[in-house]
Amino acid sequence: MSTDTNKGVNVLKITLHGELVGYLAGYKSGRNILTIADGFKKNPERPTFSLITHPKFPNAIKLMSEPWSRNQRLHPILSNLLPEGALRELIAQGLKVHVDNEFYILAYLGADLPGAIEAKPLEPEDIPNYVLNTHGNAKAIKFDSVNHANKFSLAGVQMKFSMKEKDGRYNLTKGDELGDWIIKTPSTRHKFVPLNEYTAMSLAGLVDIDIPEIKLVELNKLDNLPQINLPNEEMAFAIRRFDRKDNQRIHMEDFAQILVKYPHEKYTSANYEIIGKVIYGFSGDALADAQQFARRLLVNILLANGDAHLKNWSFLYPDKITPRLSPAYDIVTTSVYIENETQFALNFGKTKEWYDASFMHFQAWSDKSGIPWRAIKPHLEDTLTKARALWPTALESLPMNNEHKAGLKAHWSKLHDDFKIYALPKDKN
Repeated sequence: MSTDTNKGVNVLKITLHGELVGYLAGYKSGRNILTIADGFKKNPERPTFSLITHPKFPNAIKLMSEPWSRNQRLHPILSNLLPEGALRELIAQGLKVHVDNEFYILAYLGADLPGAIEAKPLEPEDIPNYVLNTHGNAKAIKFDSVNHANKFSLAGVQMKFSMKEKDGRYNLTKGDELGDWIIKTPSTRHKFVPLNEYTAMSLAGLVDIDIPEIKLVELNKLDNLPQINLPNEEMAFAIRRFDRKDNQRIHMEDFAQILVKYPHEKYTSANYEIIGKVIYGFSGDALADAQQFARRLLVNILLANGDAHLKNWSFLYPDKITPRLSPAYDIVTTSVYIENETQFALNFGKTKEWYDASFMHFQAWSDKSGIPWRAIKPHLEDTLTKARALWPTALESLPMNNEHKAGLKAHWSKLHDDFKIYALPKDKN
């Protein structure tokens, strides 16, 4: 960013489906202030920026009436739009900014963020005066020019990129172009993660978990990737972006955004009862989404996925206003990578242990979430019936590494009797 005085400020125009939400001012001192536009907060038919701004959310107008101010980090609703870990380091390295400079990273990624939020840098003359007066008498300054070339490298773990598919090839998106696939390259730390995720997601789909289109893509079909270290593997995992359709944006937000938590709080600041309450309390189809959520909780146990944290659950806003549970994503058999892993990412029914979990824990979760148990239990039973009938055979033909398959089968045998997976006897008739 510019090296003007501490009163110097860059400003991003924040829009949602092309409608002005407000202005984000980034000060050289590190302070970031989001001011919600009057027209947005006074519009009863406004698109949902976040669940906390939904017209039916308690105190939504009050929450929007004061500027959202943070030091260094952005407000969690915006902070959670940014990549974490190695990909963030990669971007920060290319931009020559500190990895915690969230304002400038948002400015760089603002044209193709998750969901339908856009962040566009403003010229000083286009910034409203009231924005400059929210933190003293600030002076608007120009953004430094940014080199968008991928001339940087990083020793990587698994990386994921928004890419555009054309004629069977995948290109890293640039400028205003919208990616339609998320591509996850192989990990330098863990073996065959794309094969693992493809298999786990495929098994989930067999038991009526709502999943997007997925595929394995040969690495030689990925164009213009930055210079990242890749292991000696051939396949990347591809998942179609469900926040894009016909080159249009569909808004979404993860549960860290919904609960106003930062990414580093994704394992510690909530439990599955709280997520259940929010889904049942605010979804446009509350019971159906609660039933789907319960199925996914069970599938995470059955597939030994210990990473279903706050950022791996999301609301989608297909009509721009009403929240619905998004399709599932990031389902991986994590136990094959983490020695002696036996726990959920979040607390569930007074336990975090997969091998303790039973129908009793699901009933306790249902009761605390305020969801009728009689509407949940049949969906769990149906999930189990399908898993026992389909998974043992399906696993054999799916591309998961053989050692990982053996680990998953061993996991199935250790589960509570309520949830053990075994092949159902074939009908002899």
